[in-house]
Amino acid sequence: MMPGKTSRRRFLQASAAAGVGFWVAGGLRAKASNSANEQIQFASVGVDGKGRSDSRNASRHGAMVGICDVDGNKLKAASALYPDAKKFVDFREMIEALGDKVDALTVSTPDHTHTAAAVMAMNKGKHIYCQKPMTHSIYEARVMGQVARKNEVITQMGNQGTSLDSLREAAAILRTGALGAVSEVHIWTNRPIWKQGIDRPKPAEVPGFLNWELWLGPAPYRPYGDGYHPFAWRGWWDFGTGALGDMACHTVNLPFMGLDLRDPTSVQAVSSGHNRDSYPQRSTIEFEFPANDWRGALKMVWYDDKGNQPPAELFDGKKPPQTGSLVIGEKGKLLSPGDYGGSFELIGVEKPEVEWKSAPQVGNHDENHMAEFAECIKSGEQATSNFPDYAGPLTETILLGNLAVWVAPEAGVKGQKVQWDAKSMTVKNIEGLEKIVKPPYREGYTL
Repeated sequence: MMPGKTSRRRFLQASAAAGVGFWVAGGLRAKASNSANEQIQFASVGVDGKGRSDSRNASRHGAMVGICDVDGNKLKAASALYPDAKKFVDFREMIEALGDKVDALTVSTPDHTHTAAAVMAMNKGKHIYCQKPMTHSIYEARVMGQVARKNEVITQMGNQGTSLDSLREAAAILRTGALGAVSEVHIWTNRPIWKQGIDRPKPAEVPGFLNWELWLGPAPYRPYGDGYHPFAWRGWWDFGTGALGDMACHTVNLPFMGLDLRDPTSVQAVSSGHNRDSYPQRSTIEFEFPANDWRGALKMVWYDDKGNQPPAELFDGKKPPQTGSLVIGEKGKLLSPGDYGGSFELIGVEKPEVEWKSAPQVGNHDENHMAEFAECIKSGEQATSNFPDYAGPLTETILLGNLAVWVAPEAGVKGQKVQWDAKSMTVKNIEGLEKIVKPPYREGYTL
């Protein structure tokens, strides 16, 4: 696309041609809910942490008929909020028991159980709102998209910044080519805010309120230890996806939407060191993207850990924000401070006129994101961050970075460059990474 003013018709046509017409024009459709003119029946898998707000936001658009959590204390607290909802500890039992009484599920568990719960429900025709990152592995992300498309269900990943007008406007500006040829994208976060690069905690007695076997779900068995539940699981390879998986679905979201950052061909990392059980405290990861039919080849660099940021000279004398994204083109730059694309500024270029489709405006961006999901269930129009066309490719791109981290376990030593074939989901030059691309499931959990 050429820089400058873009007509609405031209922009919508170009965006649809690039495969993102749904977020601009709402062009993709799925099977509408049988309850399109009735109240949506929701169930929630995971009701604490982000699951608390996901359940609350969902309940504003329908009835909560089922709640599930492996933590009895959290389940009891949620039951007080939703007294009419049936309580479950095992999501498999809930999905089977509720049957046609539920239309849609929110999935807000640790990363390693997202796919097992969501795929089972989608195969029974249920719509899914799943927290970010959509999955624990690249293979799961591909499967989630395939299953969603096959069953014609409405899906949405919980990267709520997608529903901000500022993010959509900035992405639309990038698609006009206003910055000229883009060569670099830099993304940085102050996460992790939990300890990583550490040894396992000592085995301890499982608290009486926690079902540890169900908490482990499809992950390999290990003894319970203080520190896994309810939050620090993010730092362990078997359960979470590290700082990259935690924040990149937010902070990479704007340039991903604006530049089609899909299917990188290689990725390389340097880390602060790790034991391949716990993620490193710090990593810097470089992704290479080939040219597509409307932009040239470019690189993206990811930085995690407080103080790990792009070179200061890239900010033209400005103080870098704690977290954010910076897109560098031949004519200018776009800087978005923070994690969600809540604001942006153009450096060196004038702001072109663009249009975009807003999400429903019912409250904050988290509430708007769920409102879009509920609205789409009734209309049959796909949600913006739907699994097959948006959230799946975004998740695949992001999680590829952890393959590079895996082969960079020595502190300060850049690991071997991982050559990636996205179509076949295979590493072309390094053996032994299959278990990271597709971790095995424990018996009792399948895709």
